Amino acid sequence: MNDDKAARLEEIADQIRNLEESPLYGYREEKGYSPVIGEGNVDAAILLIGEAPGAEEAKTGRPFVGNAGRVLDKLLESIDIERQDVYITNVVKDRPPDNRDPTAWEIELYAPFLLKQIEIIQPDVIVTLGRFAMDFILEQFNLLEKKQKISDLHGKVLEAQTSYGDISIVPLYHPAATFYNRDLEDALQEDFQVLKQFT
Repeated sequence: MNDDKAARLEEIADQIRNLEESPLYGYREEKGYSPVIGEGNVDAAILLIGEAPGAEEAKTGRPFVGNAGRVLDKLLESIDIERQDVYITNVVKDRPPDNRDPTAWEIELYAPFLLKQIEIIQPDVIVTLGRFAMDFILEQFNLLEKKQKISDLHGKVLEAQTSYGDISIVPLYHPAATFYNRDLEDALQEDFQVLKQFT
């Protein structure tokens, strides 16, 4: 493990833990939740980004450990990737009340932490899980596709530039979307195969 990267990520974690100006901080304290910073291989080639933690995630402080996490684990397994070989995080690091969508202000507040994580980990590919993560990342990298819908872009490999070189961005449906729409389950399984080229 890269100790320098781990130390820099821990600095970010401390800042998030003490982010009292966040509108979600009070809710976190009231419920005894933890922020969900991210976990995995700090040298990962694949970085997976969701939108915000759910209840299970906020209770444990770990990303994607509830039902959606079980779906994600199976998808990773299907392409022979161990969960510990990738890095998993969210755009927003605290749980919004009642599982509501994150607000624009919340995304703006937490965004710098995610962008620093990307700079530190320097993945070859960013996999966005769901519409919010996709919209945020496409906007950040100013891609031409940024106004398109996830239904048009899922499973496509988009190319972008970072300060450390070229990167691929792969928008995917959020694993939780499969609970409400069984058709998306097949699409997600098929789309996941695209990631084999990055392993």
